[in-house]
Amino acid sequence: MPRSRFSLMLALLASLGTGAALAQPVNPNAPPPAAGSRGDEKQPEGGSETVARLLEALKPGVDTEIPPTPSEITDRIERLLNEGRNEEALRAIAERQAEEQNRHVPGTDVQLQFQHARALAAVGRADEARAIYLEMTTRYPELPEPWNNLAALYVQSGDLDQAQKALEMALLANPGYATARANLGEIQLLLAQRAFQTAASQGVPGAAAKAKALQPVIQGPDQK
Repeated sequence: MPRSRFSLMLALLASLGTGAALAQPVNPNAPPPAAGSRGDEKQPEGGSETVARLLEALKPGVDTEIPPTPSEITDRIERLLNEGRNEEALRAIAERQAEEQNRHVPGTDVQLQFQHARALAAVGRADEARAIYLEMTTRYPELPEPWNNLAALYVQSGDLDQAQKALEMALLANPGYATARANLGEIQLLLAQRAFQTAASQGVPGAAAKAKALQPVIQGPDQK
């Protein structure tokens, strides 16, 4: 017995998969739909464009990308500084500082402040870097790193006495800070050389030779 139109339609719907909603089968004996009913409505032209516009409207209106954490930002700035990309580091620091101000984040990001001073020193803005380090030594006297980096700026400006004091403060904050200890040794060599040079200018025998002998020690093996 041949399959009825109703059976054929059910088979066709089944072949389309169970994920789609099933439409009501057509009864060939039913009267035609009245005017204005869903049966008379035309499907809008350009259906795919309509759907596309609808999907576009459903897109979120804000950026849903997960923002980097403060730690990730700090690590990125650190990489920029270590790679010598100091201007990029300054821009990243400025963006982070502006974000903190806009969000009214309480307190101060000490690491960000320290990196800011490092970046400023690296691009030759020593006065600004020195001001930040000095502020940090006042607010966070327990931290030896600002004192150590402050000493480096004093050396660059030729102020060895201030550099020595800064390193002594770093060691007072943390006697086990090996970097400051080694840097203090370098400063003491420079001070010793300066003392011998002064003595030589005053006619002390052998002082000039001692000052000269210290030069290769100060420069190190790679600079000979």
